[in-house]
Amino acid sequence: MSLDVAAGLLTCPSCRGVLDLATLQARCPAGHTFDVARQGHLNLLGRPQPKNADTGSMLLARSRVLEGLYADVVALVAETAAALRPRVVVDAGAGTGQYLAATLDALPDAVGIATDVSVAAARRAASAHPRLASVVADTWRGLPVADRSADLVLCVFAPRNPADFSRLLAPGGHLVVVTPEPGHLETVRATYGLLDLGPDKGRRLRQSLSGLFEPLSSSRFTRTLDASAEEVRDVVAMGPNAFHGMQATGPARLEIDVRCRTYRRLQHAAHGEGDLPKREDGQDER
Repeated sequence: MSLDVAAGLLTCPSCRGVLDLATLQARCPAGHTFDVARQGHLNLLGRPQPKNADTGSMLLARSRVLEGLYADVVALVAETAAALRPRVVVDAGAGTGQYLAATLDALPDAVGIATDVSVAAARRAASAHPRLASVVADTWRGLPVADRSADLVLCVFAPRNPADFSRLLAPGGHLVVVTPEPGHLETVRATYGLLDLGPDKGRRLRQSLSGLFEPLSSSRFTRTLDASAEEVRDVVAMGPNAFHGMQATGPARLEIDVRCRTYRRLQHAAHGEGDLPKREDGQDER
């Protein structure tokens, strides 16, 4: 069972005690229990998933995009992560788990924890890699991962909780954040009226990480592709635009324009151990 790789790393959402994953019921020392799903994931959300959680059809579309149009972005994430040589990797907002799976392929001695607020995403991620544990959890409420237990947090086109990321990272641990640049999917966005990316993302990211992380590197990846009608439909259908009934109808030029930033956790972060995490509002940026 892939959950076994997270032994000693996952915590109870009720009391934060470390979960025993030895059986089909995860149990904390206080007696709280959580059933392991038949598909292998563990739901630690503690409430129904939000209405805007990714659906099965969205995840199928995203999987095809990551295997095709975004394959180079997946490779960029894995290469960046592998260079840091982590042993425990947490992917916050992991979706299908493909970014984390590629990272683990590049790190034969590492284990990974994929977290997502979507049950469908956790179900799919559970089979993405044998060294990956898949958990339903909400980044903004704080992830059920033990303090100082991870070496790397990945946050790829997903909401961020910098204070909680800092909490769960070991001293000297790293954070890799991938965000879209203004030119990302520019033609498709203009043609189909897709959701805006929002202004000043770089400035807001810097502010949210101040006092918690120091920047190490930043690289921009750009590529323009000719996408088929089917590929454009998947790009529209894989993210929050799907909830607005937006559908692509033909082929288009497709711009990939993303930035990959690497940070290191500060030894003396601005928040105290046990403080409630600060929330950085945001949306799925895919």
